[in-house]
Formats: sequence, C-alpha cells, structure tokens
Amino acid sequence: MTEQAAGFDATAFRQTMGNFATGVVVVTGLHDGVPIGFAAQSFVSLSLQPPLVAFSPGKLSSSWPKIRVGGSFGINILSHEQQTVCDDMARSGADKFANVDWQGTTTGVPMLNDVLAFIECSIEAEHDAGDHTIVVGRVQDYQRIRGESAPLLYFRSAYGSFAQ
Repeated sequence: MTEQAAGFDATAFRQTMGNFATGVVVVTGLHDGVPIGFAAQSFVSLSLQPPLVAFSPGKLSSSWPKIRVGGSFGINILSHEQQTVCDDMARSGADKFANVDWQGTTTGVPMLNDVLAFIECSIEAEHDAGDHTIVVGRVQDYQRIRGESAPLLYFRSAYGSFAQ
C-alpha cells in the first residue's frame, strides 16, 4: 500500500466522490452449487470490441473469492424498485438469497428476477487497485429484461432513481 499525502482526509474524499451518481448492480455467481452475490456501484462498460465490462470488489470481500472460483459471473442491473434486493445483497454473513427471487442461466449463474438487464461474463483479467480489485469480464451473453423501468441510483449515500 502506498503512503497517502500528509493531511489526506479519507472521509472528505469519500464525501467528494459521493457527488458522482452511480447505478447499482448485484454481482452473482455460484460456489459449490450455492448462489453467491453482492451489491456493487463500481460497474462500467469498458469495450464493445471485444465486449468487456468491469467492476471493483473490495479486497476484504468474502463473496468475490467464492464467485471467482467458478470463472464466470453475472451482472444484474437493478431497477429503482429493487432497493430491498440491494439491501439484502449488501449484508454480510446472512443468506443473501433468502428473500430474493432468481433463476439459473444455462451456465448456472444466478439471474435475479425483475432486473433491468442481465450480463453474463467470464473472467478476463484482474488488476490490483489499492484496497480493491478491478475485475474485467468478457461478455458471454446479455439481455434487457425491463428496459423501460428507471434504474436504482446511489448518490450522496442515498438511493434514488432517474425518470425522464
């Protein structure tokens, strides 16, 4: 870990970064036949040729190492109506899927019901990035499910949505 500049205020930096609205996704996978997932707001489309996406789990995540073993993962883009799903997936230690409806894809990766869209990926690369890892996924399949609904957004430590 590199040294931070003298006087660096991590709390103020977090508040500053909170001024950037992000969408909310749930990353899902299987571990020993059991669905695993976690909420993430660090998701981005990287490339069309080849089709690549990325997200950044924290290095202390207990879910990502279990998903990594399977070699593939799903990105579930949440609608504004799915804040409770996000809350369930953000918990540590509990059965995150106890109150969440889902179905397996052809490869078994869990796809949550009623998401805006679902993207299934194989792991292309991982890069060390401070207290997080940048995971690059190669898109294997995708589908728009409820593209007409508003997305779940995260802004200044609160959930919201976008409507035209």
